[in-house]
Amino acid sequence: MVEIHIFGIRHHGPGSAFAVRQALEATAPEIVLVEGPPDAAEVLALAADPAMQPPVALLLYAPEQPRQFVFYPFAVFSPEWQALQYALTRGVPVRFCDLPIAHQAALAAPEEPAEAVADPFTELANLAGYPDGESWWDAQVETHRHSGDLFAVVREAMTELRASTETLDPRDLTREAWMRQAIRAAVKEGFGNIAVVCGAWHAPALATLPPAARDAELLKGLPKCKIEATWIPWTNGRLSYRSGYGAGIYSPGWYHHLWTTPEESCAAAWVTRTAHLFREKDLDASSAHIIETVRLAETLAGMRELPRPGLRELTEATQAVFCLGDPTPLRFIRERLIVGDLLGTVPPEAPLPPLARDLQARQKRLRLPPEAAQKTLDLDLRTETDLARSRLLHALRLLKVPWGEPKGSSGKWTFHELWQLQWQPEFAVALIEAGHWGNTIESAADARAREQADATRELPALAALLDVAILADLPGAVAHLMTRIDAEAAVTSDLAHLMQALPALARMLRYGNVRQTDTAMIAVVVAGLVARVCVGLPPACAAINDEAATGVFHDILAVQGALAVLDVPDHFALWHEALATVARGDGYHGLPAGRACRILLDAGGLDIDATGTLLARALSPAVPPEHAAAWLEGFLHGSGMLLITDARLLQLVDAWVCGLSDDLFLALLPLVRRTFTTFPLGERRQLGERIARGAVAPSAPRADIDPARAALPLPVLAALLGLPLEGDDHDG
Repeated sequence: MVEIHIFGIRHHGPGSAFAVRQALEATAPEIVLVEGPPDAAEVLALAADPAMQPPVALLLYAPEQPRQFVFYPFAVFSPEWQALQYALTRGVPVRFCDLPIAHQAALAAPEEPAEAVADPFTELANLAGYPDGESWWDAQVETHRHSGDLFAVVREAMTELRASTETLDPRDLTREAWMRQAIRAAVKEGFGNIAVVCGAWHAPALATLPPAARDAELLKGLPKCKIEATWIPWTNGRLSYRSGYGAGIYSPGWYHHLWTTPEESCAAAWVTRTAHLFREKDLDASSAHIIETVRLAETLAGMRELPRPGLRELTEATQAVFCLGDPTPLRFIRERLIVGDLLGTVPPEAPLPPLARDLQARQKRLRLPPEAAQKTLDLDLRTETDLARSRLLHALRLLKVPWGEPKGSSGKWTFHELWQLQWQPEFAVALIEAGHWGNTIESAADARAREQADATRELPALAALLDVAILADLPGAVAHLMTRIDAEAAVTSDLAHLMQALPALARMLRYGNVRQTDTAMIAVVVAGLVARVCVGLPPACAAINDEAATGVFHDILAVQGALAVLDVPDHFALWHEALATVARGDGYHGLPAGRACRILLDAGGLDIDATGTLLARALSPAVPPEHAAAWLEGFLHGSGMLLITDARLLQLVDAWVCGLSDDLFLALLPLVRRTFTTFPLGERRQLGERIARGAVAPSAPRADIDPARAALPLPVLAALLGLPLEGDDHDG
């Protein structure tokens, strides 16, 4: 007589996993069928390897279309994982029995989405006072180790739910037909005691076997594509429903704690871990906190008629005792404990594409293991190891594997780089996609850079790409990109593109000595770009509207910064000559003209007298107020120290503002305010104090005012405002 045991489970949970393990040991099946992809049969045995440490995932992908992929994650507390471990460690045959991904990937997506199935436990959860079915299931099932027949209760609930659902998902029906066929195949092979571990929703459909012909007809003619499978590390964060994982759970870290901690000490151990985390954050966490939190959690569990406290009770008790009711500190508890930052490992024998295998070898050689938690890496490019690490991280960026995010340098020296590293399981797919460019990181990144260079026609984008290629130490790609940049620069008439390309090229020249890179070719290209920019700058500043002037203004700032990095006297000479033409000439927009004047003043190309003359001309009554305001914005952008140190310039600006009519003042106020808000707070305060002390020369006396009478209240006002009296030594 054939016995078929159907164990309907939720995909991740310690209570369900314990129940499955207990049921398997009680029934001692001759074969175990697990809901999962049969395409992974060749790598299934690796689950028993001691080096396989969950969380891990099966990655199944179409080699001809790498973007067609699917993950099957497993945690140590996943019922399917425990079923696999039970069978593999005892020598019991075990198979995946779901519809193969080779068919699922080839099936066309349904025109209309299937009817959403309601959570079967939501109503029960509401009656019991829980906010949702997830928290109710966690409290009733996952937090406790049941000795009764949990699966009969779950199957009964699912049977009722399926009966009340008008339309079932056709894909679910197809999958269930395949699973029944897998059961029939096991029976045909002579297995008399069969265990099936499947999602709870499918349990009623597998409990009875209809005529095989009906299922065969449903599965007839299914399309198929080629699929390959491997194991990859997974993370707790990717088990969380917040990651977008359809079968995600709220608390993978808590579930891992439940599975790995003895039941009688689970609450105390959890609160102790919480206390350690509080101490890491320099928050109060004493033994008394731990004791009182456990007592309060146990009291809450008793009031709710629970055998022992769950995550809900422990979190509420922690907030009350540790946080004094403030929920804010609970945020980092969720990230570090409730979700967790665990990253699994897979054995070296797991099949990997060549590119992923090369990366794995480099990670080991450079002592740079992937980690799920964010960490900051400070690289000293003077050392061979750190330089190799930097090159690897930059090459991976070219391959769209952003394992590391550059965060600039850690100081003023260019031999330091700061990176923020965090490994994501999805990078395994990105490496598969990048495999067609090459079998090693260098060859693939080189080919990717060349391909991208050939498809790019804009100089700034080519310069940015060249920057990464140099940082990744790809000499072939660098030479190809230099040829492309030289060719594009020769035919580009867009001055903005020429100016925007300079900063990236200047950074590369600065990195030359540190990275031992030959930058002679770049220096030649930069010299040509500087010459063309200086010739084209004056025409680009004439006869333009405000929007175009803003673009030129920012490009001038970028070029000035790039030339400051290069510090080449010949480049500065050409640049200052072009700026002088704009600053002293007529017909140029005020914004770039004002900035040109300021740059020349700061560089010594103009003295303060010449600057005062240009400022007076720009703010004269003959100049349209809009032009004057734009000139002033360009001249003063970012710093008002000139107005603080030079009373004459401050008087010129003050006289211009005071001379505006009421209507013009209101119209120009937003522009003037925008100019002065770019000053640091200290500079704005000093300007206000200087004006209050009378640093600005007074306007000419009005004929209708008697100076003697007007001076009478001045001593009283000076005393009230704390201002110096007439005759005191002060500015103005």
